[in-house]
Amino acid sequence: MTKQQRMQAHETGRPNAQIDARFAADVLQGLSRSQKTLPCAWLYDLRGSELFVEITGLEEYYPTRSEIGTLKRSAREIARQIGAHATVVEFGSGSSHKTPLLLEALEAPAAYVPIDISAEFLYESLKPLQARFPALHVEPVVADFSKAEDMRKLRKLLPADGRNVGFFPGSTIGNFTPPEATLFLRQAGDALGQGSLMLIGVDSTTDPEILVPAYDDARKVTAAFNLNLLVRINRELSGNFRLGDFRHEARFNPEQSRVEMHLVSLIDQDVWVQGSRFQFKAGESIHTENSYKYGEQKFAQLCAAAGWQEIGKWMEAGGERGNFGVHLLRCGAAA
Repeated sequence: MTKQQRMQAHETGRPNAQIDARFAADVLQGLSRSQKTLPCAWLYDLRGSELFVEITGLEEYYPTRSEIGTLKRSAREIARQIGAHATVVEFGSGSSHKTPLLLEALEAPAAYVPIDISAEFLYESLKPLQARFPALHVEPVVADFSKAEDMRKLRKLLPADGRNVGFFPGSTIGNFTPPEATLFLRQAGDALGQGSLMLIGVDSTTDPEILVPAYDDARKVTAAFNLNLLVRINRELSGNFRLGDFRHEARFNPEQSRVEMHLVSLIDQDVWVQGSRFQFKAGESIHTENSYKYGEQKFAQLCAAAGWQEIGKWMEAGGERGNFGVHLLRCGAAA
């Protein structure tokens, strides 16, 4: 068996056709709503994932710099709390460029289990990490960690003994609504097991002058990232979206404490996807992503409702825009 075949053997067993069926169902259902919406997970095909990596390096996008700075400064303290021989499970691993900061600090990690919905991007991203940690046992999983069935399958792949540690950086928890975030944390706890830990990045910034540019940068990389979803629909679902007839827009919703990303129709138009017609009025939008911002009390309540308790928190020191923290949680009873 080749290395690539061994990697693919650790997928959840879902064929690509089933991923395509989910994509089609989500698109057709989402575009049928009065407020058209599409799940943000579908932003991350290969091109979307590449564009997001570019976003994380932009001047306006503070979360990545804040989180990397915090991890560099605090990784050894975090590792002491985690302990030796941990299995690290990264939800939405993407480029895995923050992961080495954690793996290097840990004492003899048992394994690394990266999970991502884009198989092609996952396998490519792992090449430099495996070269850097050649002795580390790596078990990549192609899955949608927002889906309950995929999380149930994950549990079967993890060791029954030893400590499992979830790694969920980048404030990705903010892409879920609060009820969805609670459900994800509960399902992650079930998959990782009682006494497991979770290291999670959380953004509590609420200043629109900081937030809106972070999600609508001057170079329009985020716009390309958002519009790429329409390219994907055209390519995979026989859509006929005209990209020039839509624009990217980032909005801060203070009542919901979230940034919203929208694709706004510039004209009255009809769009076809898999033989179904969808009508747009000028100014009507497709809501593609949320990024909720959690204050300390709200996040603690969210964790408690899902069966997690915070046992450590590290904030960036010194002058960066925004207010970003890295939190260490324990699931259920102490290990």
